[in-house]
Amino acid sequence: MTATDVRVAPPKAARVATWMYFGLNGFAIGMWVVHIPSIEHATGITHSTLGLLLLVLGAAAFTGMQVAGPLVDKIGQRRLVPAAGIVLGASLAGPGLATNWWTLGLALILVGFGNGAIDVGMNAQAVVVERGYPRPIMAAFHAMWSIGGAIAAVIGAATLRADVPTELTLALAGLLCIVLSLIASRFLLEATIEEEDSTEGERTKPPAKLVWALGGLAFGLMLSEGVANDWAALHFRDILGTTVSTAAFAYGAFAVAMTVGRFLTDRVAAKVGPAAIVRWGAAMAAVGLTVVIVVPWVPVALVGWAIFGLGLAGGVPQLFTAAGNLDPRSSGALMARVVGLGYVGLLAGPALIGGLAHWMPLNIAFILPVVLCVLTFFGGPILKSKK
Repeated sequence: MTATDVRVAPPKAARVATWMYFGLNGFAIGMWVVHIPSIEHATGITHSTLGLLLLVLGAAAFTGMQVAGPLVDKIGQRRLVPAAGIVLGASLAGPGLATNWWTLGLALILVGFGNGAIDVGMNAQAVVVERGYPRPIMAAFHAMWSIGGAIAAVIGAATLRADVPTELTLALAGLLCIVLSLIASRFLLEATIEEEDSTEGERTKPPAKLVWALGGLAFGLMLSEGVANDWAALHFRDILGTTVSTAAFAYGAFAVAMTVGRFLTDRVAAKVGPAAIVRWGAAMAAVGLTVVIVVPWVPVALVGWAIFGLGLAGGVPQLFTAAGNLDPRSSGALMARVVGLGYVGLLAGPALIGGLAHWMPLNIAFILPVVLCVLTFFGGPILKSKK
């Protein structure tokens, strides 16, 4: 049996529409992140309470992923993805309207659920769109998520500087997400299966160990990404003794290198294959973070964070593509497992490093993601496996 994609729109239009979903997802989450300080002040919660609520957000996102995966396979991507975009957009106003910890918690449950659902749905759609192209295009979709977040940072900073009420800014941002989601929905593709024979019983499921292996690699790479997101700036401030403004460049170098790397990854993957991207990217990331650990000079450490971001740029998109292509009949459910495990890593990384930092210097705690990157180098050939 073979998988074919019923083209309800030209592949280029579907590609642009999928870009829009990745961008609006990054934009929505970015708008929430930018306004966290003002929301924390408005609700009167403490940092520790905020930390617990962020765990609630993460748990809701994981739940959304697991619900959306089977739904993608059952009702189709052209229904699920726009619906998830609408849920995410509608929920975005909630944090701005919250007045205390429990109203904020309820709002974040909706935001997290919508974020998790659209994450799985848009990645499943990206796999379908990619099948219509003669070369890989998945990494560029993930780069658009970063672009959406950058746009949110610029807009959010401008509205905060202009004293625009947070609830108004988030409500308008959510409305924009809903409008974009509806506009893009008509250009999405739907995956169907074309039977070469009628013997349904001969269908073979992908080995569970292969799915878990892909999920494990995603866990390691996204844990490493989470470490950079939360600890890069603190490494510069606490270990290298820089000012807060200089410390911001550490995360900036990582984020810019990762975004640029994702725009470049697809053409490289077309020449060397996904396994090489995962393996040698992880090796590059391990080298970059090792430089960060051992070198005490700011300019060199800045280069180390950039190399770390460049190395991590292409691996996760290759893993998501591999998961989505294991079995077109259940691509949504399979991607939900791999994306979900990766998301757990993204959440767990900062917390694990924080725990280790109580017992050792922060830069020494970074050995954990280095080890995971090395393990990913040796586990990368699994992308060539079918059993």
